[in-house]
Amino acid sequence: MKKFFKVVVAGLAAMFIATSLAGCAEPEQVAVEDYAMIIDVRTPSEFADGHLEGAERIGIADADFAQRINELDKTEDYYIYCRSGNRAGQAIDYMQDNGFTGELVNGGSVGNASSQTGLAVVK
Repeated sequence: MKKFFKVVVAGLAAMFIATSLAGCAEPEQVAVEDYAMIIDVRTPSEFADGHLEGAERIGIADADFAQRINELDKTEDYYIYCRSGNRAGQAIDYMQDNGFTGELVNGGSVGNASSQTGLAVVK
């Protein structure tokens, strides 16, 4: 029984270590030139605190969000980010529901987006 317990504990420890290391993996790199636009869906004050160089702010909470999004070419690919990825996901859902057929990538947070794209965070 002691041997069985040691094997189970060792297996659980190995699983924990593997899971922990997987969480530390580098974000997948993306080529900025593959996207028609980098879109920041955060508020004006969040954008002012730091955004990706060259990003266009189209705030999901802005009154003109739908209008501005629907002016974009629906066949192009877009890279969208926010503070955590939640609002970017909402924006992507909206875009898909409104006929966007290109690749829509959720870059997550501004920090993660910077790591993925190699773009600097600027003010």
